Formats: sequence, C-alpha cells, structure tokens
Amino acid sequence: MNTYDKILAAALKVLEEEGGAQFSTRAVTAIAQVSAPTLYHHFGNADGLLSAAIVEAFKQLFESKITAVESTVPEVALRQGWDDYVRFAAARPRIYAAMMGRLLEGAHIEAADQSYQVLVQNVSRVADEGKLAVSTQAAADLVWASANTAAWLYVTAQTRKVPPPQPEVVELIRETVMQIILK
Repeated sequence: MNTYDKILAAALKVLEEEGGAQFSTRAVTAIAQVSAPTLYHHFGNADGLLSAAIVEAFKQLFESKITAVESTVPEVALRQGWDDYVRFAAARPRIYAAMMGRLLEGAHIEAADQSYQVLVQNVSRVADEGKLAVSTQAAADLVWASANTAAWLYVTAQTRKVPPPQPEVVELIRETVMQIILK
C-alpha cells in the first residue's frame, strides 16, 4: 500500500471510530505512521484529507451497489438496492453521517451522483414494466427519502440512547414506500 492509500485508510478508520466532528490529522498520522508534513504533502490540509476520505467512502458505497448481485426482477432489485444502502449506513454510521454532512454543505461528489443514478435506473426498470403507481421521479424521491430515513435511525441511535432499529422497523419503512409507489 502506498503512502497516499495508507493515509486515506487511516482517515477512514478515524471517521469510522470518531466521526467527522472528532476527526483529527493527529489521529490519522498516528494510525498511518506518517508525519504531519507527509499528510499535508498528499492532501494539502485537514479538510483536503477529510474530503478525500468522504469521496472514498462514497466510492465504496457505489462499488458495493455495483457489485451486489441484483435480481433480474425490477421490484426485487429495487428492494435490494434499498437494503444495500441502509446496510452501509448501519455498518458505518459515523462515516455515513460525515458523507451526508458533506453533501449538505454543498459538495459535489461524483460517486454520490452515480449511486443516485443506480436508484433512478432501478426505478425506471420498474416503470418500464408498468408497475409504478406514481411518476418515476416521485418514486425515486420516495425511495431515496425512505432509505435515508432508515439510515438515520442507525446514525442517531447512540445520541438517542437507544439500540439500533429492529430489522422489522427498517423493513416496515421500506415496504410502506413500496406500497405507495408500486401498483
């Protein structure tokens, strides 16, 4: 692993363990076993490193969606994509929160756009079969919103001092939206 990748992996580890609010270059350099000047040489500053780590996290989310085995049945593939997205947030809630925070700050991240396009493609496949009860855009918006809602249950569980959501709650969120959008 080259120095750049080693620093990036360390940054993702810090994000995963501490979240964006506690992100520090000191923690990253300690894990990566590099000096601060080496980190700054590769990433410019702490924000450059954080941005690179978030872009990498989005790439990992997008790659997981691409490599996931999807059903040839469009409705099943739509559910599988939803589940994959929520699983990512459940497994990596602090990274997910940092990713969404960066988007809310106005960052343009290609892998985030690509991930959304996979959703739109899955919804379009359902529409092509004549099985949408709402417009393609409305369906994509509802699926996107519901997946993010379920994801935030995982992100906020610790601050709400509750355990992560029960699987049946997450499934109920997904299936409620599916009932709305599908004929």
